[in-house]
Amino acid sequence: MTEDGLVFLEGAREILAKTEALQQRFHTSRQARADVLRIGAIDSAAAGLVPMLLHDFRQQCPDVSTQLSEDKTIRLIPKLLSGSLDLAFIRAPDIVDPKLKTMFLFHETAVVAMSENHRLASRASVRIEDLADEPLIVPERRSRPHSHDLTMKLFIEAGLQARVAQLAEEKQTIVNLVAAEIGLAIVPQWTSRLAVSGVRYIALDMEGMAAMNKLPLSVAWLKGVRDPGRDRILAMLQDKLAHYAELA
Repeated sequence: MTEDGLVFLEGAREILAKTEALQQRFHTSRQARADVLRIGAIDSAAAGLVPMLLHDFRQQCPDVSTQLSEDKTIRLIPKLLSGSLDLAFIRAPDIVDPKLKTMFLFHETAVVAMSENHRLASRASVRIEDLADEPLIVPERRSRPHSHDLTMKLFIEAGLQARVAQLAEEKQTIVNLVAAEIGLAIVPQWTSRLAVSGVRYIALDMEGMAAMNKLPLSVAWLKGVRDPGRDRILAMLQDKLAHYAELA
């Protein structure tokens, strides 16, 4: 072989070695991503359902790591569509993007958050009629349409007008405002896990209320994407759904 040929051969070997190393890096990176299940959740699900689900999932699938991202539905859906999340627990909108698959899980129980000094704080439960003329802290509809509409519809159905004293976006902020005795708030039961000092959570008697006046929780994921880890956690979720629903 000529001298030029030897130089060419050595260069080709270097290129081949670099190509193989690059392929191995991509394979390792892809495998690492495949072993991490990226889960998104609204705040109440992140406080209640997801910890129970992940505890059970890790017992069955210790080889799959999980990464949790807490956010609002309006921001979780774009993350699903972009592939940044593998699945998300959301309040499903009326019109769902056709690229997403959603599965309704259950309705979360609504409770009334109030200051421990409130006149109703010693009650085991209250009805909407008991809250007439009480100042309310309500989520902004733009960011939390289900929670906002729940409060409004409950009062309308009871023939009352909600007295909104304060709008707030974050659930933690809402509960802090309740603790400061700014008003009451109707929130998911799992919000009580925020454990803010000075706040009591009283059961809301919703007997006879329409199903639309509840807080639906759904899980969503991207159609047409193969993901064994996602499918395993969804299968386990369905198997244990009745148990989780009892605790919601």
